[in-house]
Amino acid sequence: ILQVTKMLDQGATFIDVGAYSSKPNADEVSLEEELNRVVPIIELLVKQFPDIIISIDTFRAEVAKQCIKKGAALVNDISAGHLDENMLNVVAQLNVPYVMMHMRGTPKTMQQQTNYDNILKDILFYFSERITAARTLGIKDIIIDPGFGFAKTLEQNFELLNVLEGFKITDLPLLAGISRKSMIYKTLETSASEALNGTTALNMVALQKGASILRVHDVKEAVECVTLFNTIK
Repeated sequence: ILQVTKMLDQGATFIDVGAYSSKPNADEVSLEEELNRVVPIIELLVKQFPDIIISIDTFRAEVAKQCIKKGAALVNDISAGHLDENMLNVVAQLNVPYVMMHMRGTPKTMQQQTNYDNILKDILFYFSERITAARTLGIKDIIIDPGFGFAKTLEQNFELLNVLEGFKITDLPLLAGISRKSMIYKTLETSASEALNGTTALNMVALQKGASILRVHDVKEAVECVTLFNTIK
């Protein structure tokens, strides 16, 4: 509650809540455990903050369904429906916005799947298939996330950032999640806890290249970045 109060006060548009770590090599979490962890949090936040907009970060259709039922407003799926064949159907039935991210494999295996012929073209091909599948089922509001750090090497993350404007061809809102990731702190030879300045620098680049949403840990600094970007624009 203290953390969400701080984030909302600093200008967060919505709060992303998840109970299954998607870091490289993250341990698996059972469906039951994920539900036990996250549903009470959704209930608590909706009760505490009646106007809150919650994004449920899950790749499981049942978790999405239960959390939307309890008051979450959109689904953020790292697998774009690949890790649960029911996800797209459920999102269509729920009639909520859907964030689909690019990833290969699972958090456990993704860093062994980093071969690309052309990173922009390969990811656009992935999204074209996923968008078509979602649209066919009636999902109206789609946000795409190119998945910085997911099935990509450090060099590929920067290559992806460099061609980010290429995703404008989809005519969909673009979410960039770069905050405190290893592409920043490994490049700067520091740690995640020391990566705020680098995060802000790359958030500005992402905005300049077409990002509509920044997924961040540090709301105040990101809001300042957006304010300055909009002033320049």
